[in-house]
Amino acid sequence: QVQLVEFGGGCVQSGGSLKLSCVASGEGLSTAFMAWYRQVPGKERDMVASISGIGTINYAYFVEGRFTISRDDAKNAMYLQMTNMKPDDTAVYYCNVYQLGIDYWGQGTLVTVSS
Repeated sequence: QVQLVEFGGGCVQSGGSLKLSCVASGEGLSTAFMAWYRQVPGKERDMVASISGIGTINYAYFVEGRFTISRDDAKNAMYLQMTNMKPDDTAVYYCNVYQLGIDYWGQGTLVTVSS
């Protein structure tokens, strides 16, 4: 069983920066596929960025060049550094771990970007 807790959401002005953290508990997390998703009410949950157990990273086109994903396996943690933020980045951001065929989710953290 994996449990995930996100930290770092809040309000920021357009052009500003924010860093999200996700702390995980469970076994074998150092090899797990991890990702950040976001969701706006009434829309599907979209993947923002992902990082594999060997460090392969992918970004959604709408955050490429602005967001940076990283992980610290010694701390069972994953991060999302967000820069040059835009009002369209406003959403609830979720931490995700995919392990042994199961998706685990955090409770989500709200990020609001004002214009």
